[in-house]
Amino acid sequence: MAYQLNINGKSHSVDVDGDTPLLWVLRDVLGMSGTKFGCGAGLCGACTVHQDGVAIRSCITPVEAVGAQRITTIEAISATAVGKAVQQSWQELNVVQCGYCQSGQIMSAAALLSSTPRPTSEDIVNGMSGNICRCGTYVRIHAAVQRAATLIPIKAA
Repeated sequence: MAYQLNINGKSHSVDVDGDTPLLWVLRDVLGMSGTKFGCGAGLCGACTVHQDGVAIRSCITPVEAVGAQRITTIEAISATAVGKAVQQSWQELNVVQCGYCQSGQIMSAAALLSSTPRPTSEDIVNGMSGNICRCGTYVRIHAAVQRAATLIPIKAA
């Protein structure tokens, strides 16, 4: 069946079964390889993307559930001030080791900071839980989220 998807601000028409996970549409159909396959059960966070700004697990999201909602992947996260700040802090603090989980980590951090621009330590722990790093860089990830929060200007009300 044909689906019209809004991914990274562009319209994409894909002809796949409705139960095809969004992850495989992104990677195999559209060639966007930044989103990673980890566990296939929505438990590790490697496949995290944004659906209308909310972090979701693309490995368990069927393409038929996406509809007209905006999908943002790691390929476009730097187009936002929050995404740019997260990526800058990741580089400044040398967060990455093997790097496999990092696109999902960055997407989760950007969603957290979009909804909670000045998170507490507890907010960061809760917001990033469910993203597994097999290299154990959790301390650097936590510090990078804190650093990114300082790089994001708070809009005057």
